[in-house]
Amino acid sequence: MKIFIVSGFLGAGKTTFIQALSEKTKKQFVIMENEYGETGIDGSLLEKDRLKVWELTEGCICCSLKSDFASSILTIANSLNPEYLIVEPTGVGMLSAVINNIRKIEYEHIQVLAPVTIVDIHCMEEYLKTFGDFYKDQIRNASQIILSKTEEAAPEELIGLRAVLHNLNPQAPIIDSYKSQPIEWWDALLASSDDRAKKLIFDEGNQIPDLENVGITDIRIESIEGLVARLSALMQNRFGTVYRVKGYAPINGQWARFDVVDKQYKIETCHAMDEAKAIVIGKNLQKDSLKILFRE
Repeated sequence: MKIFIVSGFLGAGKTTFIQALSEKTKKQFVIMENEYGETGIDGSLLEKDRLKVWELTEGCICCSLKSDFASSILTIANSLNPEYLIVEPTGVGMLSAVINNIRKIEYEHIQVLAPVTIVDIHCMEEYLKTFGDFYKDQIRNASQIILSKTEEAAPEELIGLRAVLHNLNPQAPIIDSYKSQPIEWWDALLASSDDRAKKLIFDEGNQIPDLENVGITDIRIESIEGLVARLSALMQNRFGTVYRVKGYAPINGQWARFDVVDKQYKIETCHAMDEAKAIVIGKNLQKDSLKILFRE
């Protein structure tokens, strides 16, 4: 079983990248989804793409869930025995710790592939300031750095961001637009072993960021305008400091998926889901008020 780790901070676009990887390579994957918080969102989206998903929630596989993580990998290897296991750590997971935890159970039937980190160009500078060494860990331990949301970026902006990333990880290639890469590049992602995994030094004292999360179910939204108003209120930090919002709900008979990352929101149609739910991640969150916000 080959393990491919797709790392990246909150809202970087890991799930979207995995969907593209599945579409481009036509491979069958099992995906270990480690969502941050009490309510899983992305696992249901991946399952709608007919991907097998193994979810670990309410903890982080780099610290509080590391024993469950190791047991789950061995269970998947022994029971499902897929050719590829895609590991999508929580956005607040340390890449070095995830690799270190896999290394502890690695044997001849488990191979770690070269990991990638997805970097949202709109959030990078702010997250480097706010989350410091923790955010840098995901960049420094990547074999490739893949930039997301570059469609409207100016060339000079990308040059500056690439310089910062190269300074943090001089060995890692930086990919500006993964959607335009040839099929050979996609296939190579699933063929490159990670020899550096045996050389990682993990700092046990480096803990995950002190963030809160609020899971909300039974969402009731009457219109797109009503959803936009709610997301705008969250981006203005009227319910605490919000770093990430994601969820889905039916609106006038059509299911919609919504995201908030760094003061930007996105709304798009999606498949019908089993239930309407959302998660809000941030600091000093007004939990009761947030639940009321999405249920009015």
